Amino acid sequence: MSTLTLTNFEITAFDAPLGSVVTGFDASQTIEPEVILRLKQELRERHILIFKNQNLTDEQFLNFAFHFGSLFVPPDDIPVLASQPGVTPVIIPVSNVDGGYTGTGELTFHSDHKWTPYPSSGSLLYALEVPNEGGDTYWLNLNLAYETLDEFTKHRIADLQLITYNPFLNKPNIPRSKYRLDKSIPLISPVFPHPLVRTYPESGKKILYLDYATEVEVVGLDPQEGSELIEQLRSHLHQPRFYYQHKWSVGDIVYWDNQATLHYRQAFDPNQRRVMKRISLAGSRPF
Repeated sequence: MSTLTLTNFEITAFDAPLGSVVTGFDASQTIEPEVILRLKQELRERHILIFKNQNLTDEQFLNFAFHFGSLFVPPDDIPVLASQPGVTPVIIPVSNVDGGYTGTGELTFHSDHKWTPYPSSGSLLYALEVPNEGGDTYWLNLNLAYETLDEFTKHRIADLQLITYNPFLNKPNIPRSKYRLDKSIPLISPVFPHPLVRTYPESGKKILYLDYATEVEVVGLDPQEGSELIEQLRSHLHQPRFYYQHKWSVGDIVYWDNQATLHYRQAFDPNQRRVMKRISLAGSRPF
């Protein structure tokens, strides 16, 4: 088997708030250590990497992903996408056919596993079939979102803790609240407050650590004050200047930093097939 070195491929940053494309790269090859270091450095700066024209078996996909970390495994009592107590699929089918997950509808801006004690550090999503139109994924730069806040707001939120409630415990077809206003409702799962302003582990950059629509609560604030603050921050988040739109091609692997980005998926025609595979990597306690 041939070995992938720094001279075999190119990395080109997009003219966008985040993202770089990696070309001439074969993830099935043996990879030199300096290549992995280079990719990790690029991810730290650009938050998402797009590897083009891959053709991997499940074993090769796993071997490639594990260069960047170990598998994310949630606690048994905290469900995430596709998990069952004591069982977390190693590769999750993100597909609208053959028993896959996430369907065909719009998925609002979010990061994965934020309601767990140790949210995942990142994920790799591998495209096997893509629709003719729709199903694009957008990624949003949460460091840029933080840096563009006014100084008063930065000071106000600097030491706040945020609880993100588990969306997989919501009853089907029941409207989801975007803020927990009624504290009299008993909790049905453990909750894990994390900093609303997170420090990026490898660089020290500040991250506005907030989803766009998941139910949340600011610890220690009156519900009305907390909900108004979160609405203000979410309005700030939802600006095109913070995100990159990716139109998928078969063979794309996108590796995104779950600590520093949100992602959103367009809806697409249910009669079209969209077949992808996802691996999520373990993370640490946010600080």
